[in-house]
Amino acid sequence: MRIAILAPVWFPVPPTGYGGIESVVSLLADGLADAGHEVTLFASGDSRTRAKLASVFAEAPSSLIGSSWVDLRHAVSCYTRAAEFDVINDHSGMVAAALAGTVATPVVHTVHGPVEDIAHGNYKAIAELSPEIGFISLSLNQRKPAPELPWVANCPNALDLDSYPYHAERGEYLLFLGRFSEDKGCHRAIEVAKRAGIPLKIAGKKRDHAELEYFDAIVRPHLGEDVEYLGETSHLTKVALLQNARATLFPIEWEEPFGLVMIESMACGTPVIATRWGAVPEVVEHGRSGIIVDHYLDMVDAISEADALEPGECRRYAEERFSAVRMVADYEAVYRTVAGLRRGRSRFAPWRR
Repeated sequence: MRIAILAPVWFPVPPTGYGGIESVVSLLADGLADAGHEVTLFASGDSRTRAKLASVFAEAPSSLIGSSWVDLRHAVSCYTRAAEFDVINDHSGMVAAALAGTVATPVVHTVHGPVEDIAHGNYKAIAELSPEIGFISLSLNQRKPAPELPWVANCPNALDLDSYPYHAERGEYLLFLGRFSEDKGCHRAIEVAKRAGIPLKIAGKKRDHAELEYFDAIVRPHLGEDVEYLGETSHLTKVALLQNARATLFPIEWEEPFGLVMIESMACGTPVIATRWGAVPEVVEHGRSGIIVDHYLDMVDAISEADALEPGECRRYAEERFSAVRMVADYEAVYRTVAGLRRGRSRFAPWRR
């Protein structure tokens, strides 16, 4: 198949630091190319891929993040070539999704964020403007606020499991990885660690003013011998932290669409202790790859439960559910259905599920 993958343009693919979407897109584009498809990746010029790379920006315009004209120019660079492809898979965001109706080539849009409030209204308007677009979710829970949208498939994220080697030995510290926002709950992880009397290591990037304020007001006062902040780490350092942790804490209180940190941890053999929000029950198998609790303070008692889980079973679970082979196969099935039915029908609506 001739497949166009439209990545976010703000960071290289794969990312050199933070960039969950870019990591998934890189894995997908390379996997599709390895499977023999003719894949064109629309991304910044400093990206690396086994697909054909197409770009209008030689370097990722990270300093301009959020600028609509950048998003627009990037999306248009793909859509002006639409006739070259059997299907276009947009991962870049709402601007490109809104333009889907301007081309005859089938377009599917992977929704990487939550579909609530303003986003729900925007996606509803996009579906009305471009009625033949199909939306792909990362979890079934992600769809709950907007079940009426034209969902065509559910394709959970995946990892390059070779980049997350399994490690059988547990460490003595708890780990928190992620952004610094109240929803992500670093302050909750700190409270759990302090109540349990176990050291906590924290790693993550402070991306904007709100996260800087949160970190300075809520996190920094607790840093010390038993609560260590390591900054934004390299991939190798992150993997080492995951491999040697006793458990990874995921104390979210928001409807997170997926949560790559959880599968990164499980792949390394480290169980996840997570609150029952968002996609957590779809990502973690309670009692096998982690422990799911109803309230973050329940994490204190859950640590001993997590200690009883087998590191090898955590890894096997990640291999079963979140391999790149599985994700690529999921997307291939979507593309074949979309491209095949578009040739025989003028609307997507009759086959949506």
